[in-house]
This record gives sequence, C-alpha cells and structure tokens, in this order.
Amino acid sequence: MELTSEERDLLENKKRQFPFPILGGWYTQAEVDAINASLQESMDWRIGFHGPEITQFEQEFAEYCDVKHALAVNSCGTGLDAAIHALQLGPEDEVIVPGITFKATSHCVMGVGAKVVLAEIDPATFNIDPNDVERCMTPNTRAILAVHNNGLSADVDALEDIAQRHPHPVHGPPPVLCDAARAVGAGYKGTKVGKKGAMNIFSFQTSKNMTTLGEGGMVTTDDDDYANFVNSMRSFGSALDGWGTNFRMTKLQAVAGSIQVTRLDEMNDARRQRVADFVELIEDIPGLILPIEPEGYHHVWYGYTLMFGEEWAGDPRDKFADRLIGHHGVGTWIMNASLPDYVGYMVRMGHSPEDVPVSTDAGRRLFCPAIHPLMTDEDLRYVAAAIKESMNTVASDMRLPVAVG
Repeated sequence: MELTSEERDLLENKKRQFPFPILGGWYTQAEVDAINASLQESMDWRIGFHGPEITQFEQEFAEYCDVKHALAVNSCGTGLDAAIHALQLGPEDEVIVPGITFKATSHCVMGVGAKVVLAEIDPATFNIDPNDVERCMTPNTRAILAVHNNGLSADVDALEDIAQRHPHPVHGPPPVLCDAARAVGAGYKGTKVGKKGAMNIFSFQTSKNMTTLGEGGMVTTDDDDYANFVNSMRSFGSALDGWGTNFRMTKLQAVAGSIQVTRLDEMNDARRQRVADFVELIEDIPGLILPIEPEGYHHVWYGYTLMFGEEWAGDPRDKFADRLIGHHGVGTWIMNASLPDYVGYMVRMGHSPEDVPVSTDAGRRLFCPAIHPLMTDEDLRYVAAAIKESMNTVASDMRLPVAVG
C-alpha cells in the first residue's frame, strides 16, 4: 500500500509527538471549578479535608454500575489487594489469572502467599479464555481473577458457569473477581462492567478513560461481606476490628470523580468514534489484524490492540515500535506481553512463557498505538501514515514478507 502524497506531507512537514501516557486525562472547566471550590472550603480549619464528597462519589459510581456497594480506594492495585485479602487465602490455594495482563493482577495473589495459575487468553479478544480456565480448575482453585482487557469485558457468565461446575470442596464455587482497571464504562450483555462478578476493581489512574487527579480506584460488589471487609481494610481495619492499612481516596479526588462519572459515557462515546474513524484509515493495511467487539459487548477502547502476523513476532514488532516513536513521535504500548515474558520473578517462581504459548505468541505480536478522544482527524491520519511507513521500513530492512509503501 503506497503512502499518499498527503500522508508523506504529514510525516515530513507536520510531525507530532504522541508519547504515552496519552490515553486519558480529559478534564473540563467543571472539574476545575469543583476542585477549586472544594479546596477553598477545605481551607476552613473547622472543615479541612473531611466531608461527604467521598461517600457521594461512591453512591454515584454504584448507581452508574447498578451495584449495591462501591468503595473508593487510592488505586486499582490497592483495591486488588483488598479484594484478594477478603478471600482469606492460604499457601495451597490457587487463583487463575490470564496469561496476558498487567502485573498487578498477579501481584495481589502473590502478596497473600497464594498460587498464581496462568490461563490462556483468546487472541481474538485478548481476554481470558473460558475453555482454558476450565482446564486449569483443580480442587485447590479458590478464585478466578479475570481481566476486562483494554476496554472489553471478559465473558463473566461463562466463567461463573465454570466455577459452579468445579466447586471447592470446602468453600464452594470459586468467586469470579474482575480486574476492571481498563474498562470503566464498558458494557456486557446489557449491564455495565462492575455489575457481574463477585467484585470488580477499577482504576482511575491518569491514563484511564476517567481519572481522579492522577491515581484512584473503586471496588464494586453486591456482596455485603466483601464490602464490609474492603471498607475495613482500606481504613486501618477499623470497621471489623481487624488488620488494615490506608487505601483511602482523598476528598479532592472524589470531587473530580463525581464530575468524571457524569461525563463518562460522553468521553467513551467520543473515544469509540475516534476508533471508528481510525479503523477506516488502517483496515486495509496488509499484515495488521484488527481487534473485534463481540455481539452483546460494549468496548470502550482503553487500548486499541492491533496484532501483526507471525512473521513480525518479537524483534520485528519491537523495531517497528522503536521506529514509530523514534522517527515519528508516535508512542505505542505493549499491553501486554505474557506475564512470564515480562515479569522476571514469575520465571523465578516456576512459570515459563511455554506454559501459555498462545498468550506468549500474542504478547510478542500485539501493540497499542496512541488513541485519545481529543485527537483530531489529522492526528489520526498522521498515526496511520506513521504505522504504514514504519511497517514498510522494517519490512524492507528485515526482508519480511509484508511491505506497505
């Protein structure tokens, strides 16, 4: 596919800089005004930084997800820690996690001394494969920790059906927990992500689809016992008179979150439109495999996960990403390599990339180019042209079978 004169002009004369993180952080004057008002109020020594704002944000987020409980925390990572602690796991207990995910998904399991069991992802969706989850089930399985990867819900119903078929001999069907860090506002079979599953854990970190001043998170659940445990653990164990620490969100973060959640669908709709526009620019590029949105799902495209053919796995993909940022200023994220491929201690603990060959192969071929709801049409054309030129250059240099310009 030859680059057009317009594409060459963009790359040569209108160079851009899209380094990561670029995926989130869309604030308006409404957030600025609300935060300034709260900060001004907090200067009164009789009020300070205590108040109802956090509870209000929790109620608004619970209503958005149609759940009974939403508990604000200071990050998705600490939310995952609290959720896993709520299961009271022992050293022989196993938690199944996807072979491709951010390392925090496995950290929380390892942090309580339980065993991480890796299941394959489905390379069509980049989410955990229910068929492989069933293969991984044993009498020691205490939980399935799915990930709603890059904006697309996992198939929670299928996972819960598997759990019902393989109950733990003491604790019954393993709960399905969901790392929803990258999927705030996504939909699944007529529900919002956050509703299905025993607990969902969200991130409002600065690159996410909604953000709360750099960091933040939320745990949602319909289970009173889980809610009570997380509520206690995030605040030094006070609610249940047990061990805990400080996972609390700040007042100003909650103020920002209250505005952001009212704008979430608007922001995600804009992101979806930008993705649709981007697809029109790249769908005919030979050698690129585009992601899908299965029927009954509502993808919010935190990351637009493209994948190369097998010939581009590993070094060619990496050289492509290096050229994209180094020559054209377009950042990419590898979201993610398989856990044993990029988390060194996973190998030291006995895991191997060969344990999850499907995930390892996909992780060596995928990449997520810069995408943001505020990117202009010309921005998108620039990114598409940069992808074409970078693929062409690497294909020529490495004598690969795919060339596009």
